[in-house]
Amino acid sequence: MTIEQAVLENLRELQPEQQQEVLNFVQFLKQKSTPKQPQRSLYGLWSDLDIEITALDIAEVREEMWGNFPL
Repeated sequence: MTIEQAVLENLRELQPEQQQEVLNFVQFLKQKSTPKQPQRSLYGLWSDLDIEITALDIAEVREEMWGNFPL
């Protein structure tokens, strides 16, 4: 008897609710084993817009946003 046959034999003996749980678990295992697509790098996203953001720009915006934040 193969694993597939044993699983099917045991699956048929379960209640429909339990069969649904088995299906959910199988789908979870499939999703977990599917290789994830590599994330696209955001480097160069604005390269054609001729925008340059410096650390000073970021510090100024942070101060604007959080300068009056109560502690």
